[in-house]
Amino acid sequence: MTLQIRISWPAGHTTATIDETPTSKALVGALPIVSTARTWGEEVYFDTPVSAALESDAQQVVEPGTVAFWTEGDALALPYGPTPISRGEECRLASPCNLLGELDDDPRVLTSVRDGDPIRVELVTG
Repeated sequence: MTLQIRISWPAGHTTATIDETPTSKALVGALPIVSTARTWGEEVYFDTPVSAALESDAQQVVEPGTVAFWTEGDALALPYGPTPISRGEECRLASPCNLLGELDDDPRVLTSVRDGDPIRVELVTG
């Protein structure tokens, strides 16, 4: 089963398709979430009320547009390009993160998110 979430901020929005994982179930149970966007290189991340353990398929280097959960910071991480610790053009997260799904749109839509923007995540209902 997959679900769709909507992520919105003052200058735009996107949707993401989320796979069923222990972390995504906890996240969906906490929606809607309103948080404050932070940027780290070409990554947007923000705090959530969810805590999760690292899953067996957690990864540190991911594709642009991956929806990841940073277990060390209880945060959603949305990389769209290189971060300060990337090698070349890769999306390298701060540490291994649980993989939840991927953005439905061009990940570059996240370039309009500013550090400190309010950000909202909600379930898309059919």
